[in-house]
Amino acid sequence: MLIYQTKQGSVHEEKVRFPKQDEVAWVRLENAPTDEIKHVLGDLFKCHPLLIEDAIKLNQRPKMDTYPNHIFLTFFAISEQLEPQEIGIVIGANYVITIHKTKLPFMDQLYRSCLEVEQRMSHPGAILHFLLDRCVDDYSVVVDHFDDRLDRMEQDVYLNPSIRIAQDIFELKRTMHQLRRIIVEERISLAAITHHSFPYSRPEDEVYFIDIMDHISRAVDSLDIFRESLTGLLELQMSMKSDRMNEIMTTLTVFSTIFLPLTFIVGLYGMNFKNIPELDWSFGYIYVWILMLLVSALMWVFFKRKRWF
Repeated sequence: MLIYQTKQGSVHEEKVRFPKQDEVAWVRLENAPTDEIKHVLGDLFKCHPLLIEDAIKLNQRPKMDTYPNHIFLTFFAISEQLEPQEIGIVIGANYVITIHKTKLPFMDQLYRSCLEVEQRMSHPGAILHFLLDRCVDDYSVVVDHFDDRLDRMEQDVYLNPSIRIAQDIFELKRTMHQLRRIIVEERISLAAITHHSFPYSRPEDEVYFIDIMDHISRAVDSLDIFRESLTGLLELQMSMKSDRMNEIMTTLTVFSTIFLPLTFIVGLYGMNFKNIPELDWSFGYIYVWILMLLVSALMWVFFKRKRWF
């Protein structure tokens, strides 16, 4: 864990223990076994049994539980595979404990940053802001990823309306729905943190948490827009397919209609009757050809003037 000495203003690493009055601690429990979590939270920091149970399971929705001597906050980071990774955060008077099952690269970066910039651990509120702000920054990256992917889908649909994209759209909408639900509930927790009754932050920290909440609100708005755009994109593809099918059917209908009177003419003169005057004409064959071409041309001109194709 990291220990910040408030008097000297220095940060150093130590084994996990309960911090003194003039110290601020950040304890990291990354993929820790159950016994270690129980020992740290229960034996060293005297956390509530319900808090310990939630920290071990880590299958909670974003929430903030308040206990007499500490607060348990559940927040989510986003992995490179766009999967939400749950982080349990315990905030006390002079300590912050983070619990997560999977390795989060940005946690190592924050850890090194606290060693380099001591003031980031001046009080629990500063550490909490540092953690939440880094998580929310990744939300912007995810939103940009969705934006780029939506642009590519739109271009693909315009270039080829028959492309099989419905499955990708539904999977993307499902992912967006999951992320939106998480982010909206995190916004509720942040609203509680920005309230003056939150005991482990300073009044001057409020503006920083409000800034995080503003970033989350923008992420939620973007996800709502993208979900509507995906629905519109699916409807657009169906409409373009329908229009293309109508064009094909119109063309086939026009050709079928043109050949209908030609079939009639050929069938008329193909009857097996003896007394058909035109059969004895010297230029009867040419006459039939001229008649069929004339009928076809007149029907073609008629369809063009009606703009039927």
